Amino acid sequence: MRAFTRHTGIAAPLLRSNIDTDAIIPSVEMKTVGKKGLASGLFAGWRYADRETRALNPEFILNQPEFAGTSILLAGQNFGCGSSREHAVWALDEFGIRVIIAPSFGAIFRNNCIANGLLPVTLPWPLVSAIADEIEASHSDHELLVDLEKQEVVTPSGTAHGFKITASEAERLLKGLDAISLTMQLRDRMEAFHRKDCVRRPWVYLPHSH
Repeated sequence: MRAFTRHTGIAAPLLRSNIDTDAIIPSVEMKTVGKKGLASGLFAGWRYADRETRALNPEFILNQPEFAGTSILLAGQNFGCGSSREHAVWALDEFGIRVIIAPSFGAIFRNNCIANGLLPVTLPWPLVSAIADEIEASHSDHELLVDLEKQEVVTPSGTAHGFKITASEAERLLKGLDAISLTMQLRDRMEAFHRKDCVRRPWVYLPHSH
């Protein structure tokens, strides 16, 4: 997966609480078992005035011209609650979202973000709201800088706000380690165990007869 170090991008305020995974990617939009082809279904219930024709809802934040190309979402409490569907993170990633800033996240959704290279930033609600107000008040600059190495979010005015993430989560994102890559970091130890085990229990490794 892509490594994440620092990212500057347009931030869109979607300040609703309890945005669940069915709102992020409705089940009827999950027409593939892979990670691709999901972006068009992202927030389909809100994004489209008519989901059949894909006519856009001009009132929805991501459809507004000044937020075209959004890669950072500002959201309310408990973002990503509901079912454990990983498709929600895949749809956000394919759409171009790299960072979600919210006061809290659904636990499984947050883990899925880390596993897929999206950065979930937890900040207190008053601060999220204040950042959203600054973004909306700026007619020309809707961008935020999110620096994972420094663990801070920098607003258009240059104000930096620190956030916390565990060392292991930061390492996975900074190095772009998915579950397989994380396991393969232990390859030398696994191979050493295999060599010793071949000597200790050779019968386990005898060819199977058919």
